[in-house]
Amino acid sequence: MQRRSAARAPVIGVVGWKNNGKTTLVTRLVAHLVARGLRVSTVKHAHHSVDVDQPGKDSHRHREAGATEVVLATARRWVLIHELREEAEPPLEDLLAKMAPADLVIVEGFKRFPHPKIEVHRKARGTPLIAREDRSVLAVASDEPLPDLDRPVFDLDAIAEIADFVLAHAGRRP
Repeated sequence: MQRRSAARAPVIGVVGWKNNGKTTLVTRLVAHLVARGLRVSTVKHAHHSVDVDQPGKDSHRHREAGATEVVLATARRWVLIHELREEAEPPLEDLLAKMAPADLVIVEGFKRFPHPKIEVHRKARGTPLIAREDRSVLAVASDEPLPDLDRPVFDLDAIAEIADFVLAHAGRRP
C-alpha cells in the first residue's frame, strides 16, 4: 500500500462540544482502522495551554533559553516542540504538511476549519448540533436518533460502520 504524505492523505475531522466524546470516538476509530492495516495519524487541537515538556528538564531549559525548536528523542519516541513565540497559530494545512506519510489523518477539534468532519453528539449534554449550521459536517455519531437531520447518523458504538463511512469518503474501499 502506497503511503501518502499527511498533507495529501485523506483527512476527516471529529468535532463536537466539550465532553461529548470526541477523544473516545477518535481512539476507537484509530484502533479499528489500524487493526484493518491502515497507517493512521492524528492531530489534536487544544484551546488551553499544553506543555509536553517539564520545567527543570534540559529540553525545557533549551526552550526557556530561546530555542525556536527542540527535538526530544528517546529510544521509544521523539517529539518536536516548536515555540510560536509571537507567531500566529498555524493553519491545519501547515501542521499536516509537517507530518509523516499516512493512509488517513483524523483531526480532533479544529471545528471552525472547513475540512470534512463527523460530529459527536450526546443527548444528555444538551448541546446544539454543529451539523445544523456547518455543511462540512458529513455525518453525526450520536446516542439518539436524529430523524430530521439531512446527513447520516451513526450510533456512537457503531465503530465499524463509522470506519466504513470514513474510508468511503476518503476514496478507499471499506
